[in-house]
Amino acid sequence: MSIDKLEAKQLLERMIFEDLPPGDWVQDVWGLSPVLGDSAAKLLEAFEMLLECCSEEKLENLLESLYQEQLE
Repeated sequence: MSIDKLEAKQLLERMIFEDLPPGDWVQDVWGLSPVLGDSAAKLLEAFEMLLECCSEEKLENLLESLYQEQLE
């Protein structure tokens, strides 16, 4: 099964942020605490940069590993 970066991003976002769009998650955290909201925004930015620089093969391997951990 080969997946492209867009599909990998969508799967990882669902796994991490569940039903919320990532930007909404950041805003929710920001509403609880501006300090944590700033950290959440930085984490989301790092997440997006990592997705951009990882190859499709590495993203696919990561997803397989994460899903395997969930099954155990």
